[in-house]
Amino acid sequence: MAKSKETFNKREKEKQRQKEKQEKKERMEERKASQVKGKSLDQMMAYIDENGNITSTPPDPSKRTFINAEDIQIGVPKVIEEEEAPHDEE
Repeated sequence: MAKSKETFNKREKEKQRQKEKQEKKERMEERKASQVKGKSLDQMMAYIDENGNITSTPPDPSKRTFINAEDIQIGVPKVIEEEEAPHDEE
């Protein structure tokens, strides 16, 4: 009788390969199931509240503050140089 060409190690390695292949397939299917692409625009929106925190609900319009565009200063404000009186040290 001839010996089998398939040894115990070969069978175990093949089982391991099949197991890894199955796990990879399951992970891929799970990623596809939990994908973000199918969400609507409202579900993807994020808002910033009055404290600067990100929330999923829109801010309350009654708490809104309006800022005049001319009041915003960009850059370093100009410093007016004043003459300083010399300090008398005793």
